[in-house]
Amino acid sequence: MRRCREAAPSMQITEIYKSLQGESTYAGLPCVFVRLTGCNLRCTWCDSEYTFQGGRKMSIGEVLDEVARLSPGGGLVEITGGEPMLQEREVVLLMQALLQGRYKILLETSGERPLERVPHEVVKIVDVKCPDSGEGNTFRSENLETLTSRDEVKFVLSSRGDYEFAREFVNLYKLDEKVNAVLFSPAFRKDATGTRDSSHCLLDPQELAEWIIADNVPARLGLQLHKYIWDPAVKGV
Repeated sequence: MRRCREAAPSMQITEIYKSLQGESTYAGLPCVFVRLTGCNLRCTWCDSEYTFQGGRKMSIGEVLDEVARLSPGGGLVEITGGEPMLQEREVVLLMQALLQGRYKILLETSGERPLERVPHEVVKIVDVKCPDSGEGNTFRSENLETLTSRDEVKFVLSSRGDYEFAREFVNLYKLDEKVNAVLFSPAFRKDATGTRDSSHCLLDPQELAEWIIADNVPARLGLQLHKYIWDPAVKGV
């Protein structure tokens, strides 16, 4: 009998598209987004529930081809979800291949899954869940040891309680000394549509800004830029 050939690694993909980076210190830059399917968390304000299931199987080669079509010769790529690290084996191979192709890689993750295998050159944007998300205490503390001076830690906030949690987390772990940036971002209502302004925020950005200033928190106020450029309900931007 002939030995069966091992199938090429594939992953479940919700969408791949090119837009502007909407968050992090890379906000405003053109970026290709590779959005993986599946998430094991259920945040109350989640705006990407459409990624929880569905999508289509794509080989790593097919993903690389689509990224190259959208951004030939390099550029910025964000791997996001869902939770991309649920497909750890495949996504690590993908990141390694993209790095070889001279792309700069951002990985958006909750930090609930292990991050030790993420290539060192990848910028990890770790979204630590606050209490009002309904998924507080899901961050894997061991991942603090994987953070480097190129990484970023984000807190999405919907209340004063969330803010105080984030402020204390930053102070306890001295995050500003570990990473490139600490980001405090007001949560958007997940059903937001129509007007492109802060009326959709669950926490007033002005109020959050005043708290940060008053407490001298070493954090950057982040707004989801794409939700001010396009209708907040639009996908693939």
